[in-house]
Amino acid sequence: MRILLVEDNKDLSDALASVLHKEKYEVICAYDGEEGLSYALEDIYDLIILDVMMPKMDGFQVLEKIRGAKLSVPIIMLTALGEEKNKIKGLDSGADDYLSKPFSVPELMARVRALTRRKGDLIENNELKFMDVVLNLSLHTLNYKDKSIGLSVKEFNIVNYLFANPSIIAEKEKLILRVWGLDNDFESNNLEVYMSFLRKKLDYLKAPFYISSKRGVGYQLVPREVQ
Repeated sequence: MRILLVEDNKDLSDALASVLHKEKYEVICAYDGEEGLSYALEDIYDLIILDVMMPKMDGFQVLEKIRGAKLSVPIIMLTALGEEKNKIKGLDSGADDYLSKPFSVPELMARVRALTRRKGDLIENNELKFMDVVLNLSLHTLNYKDKSIGLSVKEFNIVNYLFANPSIIAEKEKLILRVWGLDNDFESNNLEVYMSFLRKKLDYLKAPFYISSKRGVGYQLVPREVQ
């Protein structure tokens, strides 16, 4: 899971990023509203933690532009403004949750877990499921009926994204950013090589779906009976 943390207090940002890293989240930090908005519009994040009082552009303005761009990424707002009217403004503008400073780190983490669980079909024991094929988020395995197979880190990241967004076509550019990151040594055929590996592993499991290539667009999970 990749989280965008937009917080201008660098000490607080560093502390929160450290906690999130320990919980196995990938964290990208931005330190003002304009930078945060630029990152957010890349649309490669599973969650955004967004401060309100920031230089260049405040959190409310960033939130409105994110929602104006039709991005549905979950957003938690952080602010020293605890007044009810500010909470209402944030929620009405499209925030999913709101925490007033000072807050406890355990409470923030509980809210992060609650919002990230809403993407995809998260089941017990830290697993993600699609058509009865289970992706174990701790062991990095795919399991179906009595068969199990391990995944490399990049295979896992690809499957994680596809399972969390099964109803959409995963655009190639977006998938590359999510798996290889913003600064990478990606080569043009890398993604298709990994897709080939994954298709073979799904065949081994006799999974009820396959990874379909949508020419010029990206990839999508498709039930086998529609072939």
